[in-house]
Amino acid sequence: MAIDIGGTKIAGALVHPDGTMTATTRRATPRGVDAEGVMAAVAEVVEDLSASPQWACAVRCGIGSAGPVDTSRGTVSPVNIAAWREFPIQERVAAELAARGADLPTVLAGDGVAMTAAEHWLGAARGYANALCMVVSTGVGGGLILNNRLHPGPTGNAGHIGHISVAFDGEACACGGRGCVESIASGTAIARWALDRGWTPSAGSGTGGAGVPRDATAAGVAASAAQGDPIALAAFDRAGRALAAAIAAAATLVETDIAVIGGGVAAAGDTLFGPIRTHLAQYATLSFVQGLRVVPATLGTHAGLIGAAAAATMLSAPPAPAPASSPEA
Repeated sequence: MAIDIGGTKIAGALVHPDGTMTATTRRATPRGVDAEGVMAAVAEVVEDLSASPQWACAVRCGIGSAGPVDTSRGTVSPVNIAAWREFPIQERVAAELAARGADLPTVLAGDGVAMTAAEHWLGAARGYANALCMVVSTGVGGGLILNNRLHPGPTGNAGHIGHISVAFDGEACACGGRGCVESIASGTAIARWALDRGWTPSAGSGTGGAGVPRDATAAGVAASAAQGDPIALAAFDRAGRALAAAIAAAATLVETDIAVIGGGVAAAGDTLFGPIRTHLAQYATLSFVQGLRVVPATLGTHAGLIGAAAAATMLSAPPAPAPASSPEA
């Protein structure tokens, strides 16, 4: 059983051993409500899943959530869900399951860790013993596979590459640090940097008169870069350089074989991956990281649910061994 919690939607599914999903359901993440109002949407998703004939076959529940998360306490404080601060989501979901006859073990994972579990199970990192997986979108997150095992760290935040500093004198980051990857390479940062340097978004689909700027986002910058706009190209080159420096640092530290990048900004394709690969050659110089591959994620919008299920399997404690028989038995 998988539940994926984000700033725009709360989704659920029953995920089978081959990765196929049934009983998929979703609710919009409520706005302008208190913590219980958001939890009510999660409860509705669980209720939908409980109506499936396969509900009784579930063996565990994975919860993937936007962060920060604290898996040691089972709590979440998503930046994009203001009503939840240190909300005990793991305990509350377990109670909802039990109330519907499914007294299952639950596992909480941050969305970057869940995406990593998904890509290692069925996606671009499949078959690699050591991998870094990243989400480059409104923010920059990630997770690690080391020796074929998901490595979430004590609180579930290991691999959070977005807050590695790559610019000693860089601008302040929302996290309180300076020169973080996220402050340079997130979609928000790419668009802001381009706009500050005079980039003008081209008119696109939507309402408004002809010539009215409509897409002042990273997607708009990517579209301009594809048409050769020098500021847009420079914005993606700068982002690619920051990502390359961080990927090389992570690979040097833990010897990853591959870096998988997903998220909305990765949809820019070679506009992003070209600069990353070019700059990576300047940073990944030691012999044991020179062969590092950088590839796009393959699971797209399914990564959250598949990843929640995969994380539940990879992070669940193995069954306790049976007690040894006494000599007299």
